[in-house]
Amino acid sequence: MPLHVSTAPAPALRSVLAALGSATAVQAHTPALRALQGPLTPELPLPVHVLDRLGLSEPAAAGRPPRTRLTGWRFLIRSGERYVAAADTMLTPDGWAFSHFFEGPYVAATERALHQAESAGAHYQPRLLSVPELYMITLWLHRAAGADPASGLPAPADLLVPLAPAPPGIAAYRPHPVSELLPVLTHRLAPPVLATPA
Repeated sequence: MPLHVSTAPAPALRSVLAALGSATAVQAHTPALRALQGPLTPELPLPVHVLDRLGLSEPAAAGRPPRTRLTGWRFLIRSGERYVAAADTMLTPDGWAFSHFFEGPYVAATERALHQAESAGAHYQPRLLSVPELYMITLWLHRAAGADPASGLPAPADLLVPLAPAPPGIAAYRPHPVSELLPVLTHRLAPPVLATPA
């Protein structure tokens, strides 16, 4: 398999397993999980990085790699032969902890983008890159397949695959080199320039 899925921190996985065993955690916002019979398994852990808006919009940022920060790990939750939900974890002062379960389009979109990346034949480390201001999540295919999943910056040779729903004007599931998509995101995130009166 060309994708090198990282191993999540053990406390993050344990927190998700504990939440799956908790009726209270499963009840919140996940009717699909409540209705299922049989085992639920957390799989495909993906580190979730957030694009630093300030790092992109500062005038001094031109020509500098964007800044990202690890904010959590996301697990797809399998029931039988399909993924039915996802679980997010977050880093707290006490370590990794369960955050929440969710359903919706990003679960199926993540699965589809991962299958698409697997068939590409190149070796990548899959990550998620979130751009909250644009309500956008991309599958970040990091070329350094053996890198520490908690660190690193998007490199020009990396690929970003926007997940559906993608923002207007950005095609979902189309792999974009970082060097192609990042300037578009930078432009959209830059503060508007106010015209000065003559």
